[in-house]
Amino acid sequence: MQIAVLGAGSMGHGIAQVSATAGHDVVLRDVEDDLVEDGLEGIRENLQGGVDRDKLTEDEMAAALERIEGTTDLEAAVADADLVIEAVPEDMDLKQQVFSAVEDATGEDTVIASNTSSLSVTEMASALENPERAVGLHFFNPPHIMDLVEIIIAEQTDERTEEFAIDYVRDIEKEDVVVRDTAGFATSRLGLALGLEAIRMVEQGVASPADIDEGMEIGYGHPMGPIELTDHVGLDVRLHIAEYLREELGERFKPPQSLRRKVRAGKLGKKTGEGYYVWEDGERVGTSGDWDE
Repeated sequence: MQIAVLGAGSMGHGIAQVSATAGHDVVLRDVEDDLVEDGLEGIRENLQGGVDRDKLTEDEMAAALERIEGTTDLEAAVADADLVIEAVPEDMDLKQQVFSAVEDATGEDTVIASNTSSLSVTEMASALENPERAVGLHFFNPPHIMDLVEIIIAEQTDERTEEFAIDYVRDIEKEDVVVRDTAGFATSRLGLALGLEAIRMVEQGVASPADIDEGMEIGYGHPMGPIELTDHVGLDVRLHIAEYLREELGERFKPPQSLRRKVRAGKLGKKTGEGYYVWEDGERVGTSGDWDE
């Protein structure tokens, strides 16, 4: 199958990687050459890490890389695609523009998917003349590690598109859950509720971020605690989703004040070196504020 992935950031290049590793031909597209090359380099590093950990062979790595090409030309990227997956920033106007541009450059049978973690796929699909081909494919970060893909069925999604999405997810050896298009879907809604409450507990002095995270990891078997996960996702991303869910679902998703303050201060988590934790070279080395590890 021919797949186009639009957006070469951490999500986009991860989706391109798992698609190519499963045997599909992939075009990775972004708006600037440097962004495309950064995405391709990320794929090379991820695959080399898999070789180093004996998760795949050198030949498998070479074959996957052979199936991926990069471009800044949207029309060329999607022209022959059976499936297009957008992984652009979480902005509804931008996603609708991308959907519309993809439809103009593809045949009627091309499935158009969004990797959104919370925005309405139904609203995105409304930008299409043939909205029945739209579906959500919510991958988890990092896509080459995380097993789950949440398939979001928009109001317009037809049975063919739903079956296509399920077949694709299983073909790339991921686990699927199918949900209807509601604000936050299933996973983002529950994950955010837990993360926001954990932050409120820190604000109230219930426990340190590290102790709250450890409690959820050991007591509930979570691979990562909700506050550390917030640092990984990005505090700005969490704030944006919280504001959207507050508007759609009510005050229980009101963002905590410390989340707002940190975003205003540019403390966005792992990507900036500080959020609720302090990070160096991608590793957690301390806790922001007065809390001890």
